[in-house]
Amino acid sequence: MGGARFVQGILRHIERTGAATEVTVVANTGDDIWLHGLKVCPDLDTVMYTLGGGIDPERGWGRTDESWRALEELKAYGVEPTWFGLGDRDLATHLVRTQMIEAGYPLSQVTEALCVRWLAPVLGERVRLLPMSDDRVETHVVIDDPDDGARRAVHFQEYWIRHQASVPAHAVVPIGADAAAPAPGVVEAITDADLVVLPPSNPVVSIGTILAVPGVRDALVGTDAPVVGISGIIGADHVRGMARQLLGAIGVDVSADGVALHYGARTSGGILDGWLVDTSDDAVVETVTAAGIACAAVPLLMTDHDATADMVTAALGLVGTRR
Repeated sequence: MGGARFVQGILRHIERTGAATEVTVVANTGDDIWLHGLKVCPDLDTVMYTLGGGIDPERGWGRTDESWRALEELKAYGVEPTWFGLGDRDLATHLVRTQMIEAGYPLSQVTEALCVRWLAPVLGERVRLLPMSDDRVETHVVIDDPDDGARRAVHFQEYWIRHQASVPAHAVVPIGADAAAPAPGVVEAITDADLVVLPPSNPVVSIGTILAVPGVRDALVGTDAPVVGISGIIGADHVRGMARQLLGAIGVDVSADGVALHYGARTSGGILDGWLVDTSDDAVVETVTAAGIACAAVPLLMTDHDATADMVTAALGLVGTRR
C-alpha cells in the first residue's frame, strides 16, 4: 500500500510541474501466492487498483464494493486456507491472470494486459507497471509455530495475515530469488531513468526482495541516475506494516539511519545517493551524511497526495536528476 500511495504522490508532483514525465513502477512479486489454483499477486494488484481507482480506500487492498460469497462457500467446504481474503470481484483478476499464465504468457505480459483495463484509461502511457521478475519467487518467514512450537518456514502471507506478524521472525528467505532474472524492462528502466526513488516500503520483504533478484542491485549501483530513498521508519517504528519485526530478523537497527546504513552509500558499494528522514529524526541526518549519503529531514507522513508530492520535491532537491 505504501508504494502505491507514494506513486500517487509522484503523479501529483508531475501534475504540479507540468513535466512530460513517465513513471515506471517495479513491484515486488515475492508476496505472490498460489491459492485455490489461482495466481495471486498482492503488490501488483494494489498498484493497479490504487492508480486505476478500484482500491478499497479503507482496507488499503482489494476492490471497492467487495463481497465475500466465494470465500464463505470455500469455508463451508472446509477448504484451506480460510485466512486469506479473496473477494468476489478480486477473483476475476486472479482468474484472468491464471488463465493467461497457464496459456504460456509470462507474468510481465499478463501484467501489461491487466493494466490495459486499470492504468491505460486513467493514465495513458504515463505509468508502466513491471513485476520484478517473471520467475517464481516466494518470500518465506521462519517462525516458531504458535500451535506446536516447532520452528518452520511459512509463506509471508501466512506470517502477515494469519499470524498478523505477532510471532517472532527468525529469518526471511526469498525462495527462488537467487535463480530468478529481472523481468523484461526492469534493468533498462533503472539504467535509463533520470531519477530512481525507493519508496517507504518494507526494506526487508518489499525492496529487499526486489534487490535479491540478480541484476537489480547491480543496475542500481551502475545507473547514472541519482538513487534516493524515503524512510519508512519514523522514530523507532514503522508507520504501518511489520518492518520492525522483520528488520530485527535480519539484524538491522529499527531506525531511519539503521535502514539507510543497511542500504549503504553508492560511493561505498551500496545503492543510495540520498535519504529522506522524518523531521522527528533530524538527529540522524549527520550520521547518514557521514556515511556518504546526502540526507535531509522533512515531513514524511503521507496524509494526502500533496504531502507525498512534497516528499518527491524534497527528494529532487536533495539529489537532483540524472547526472
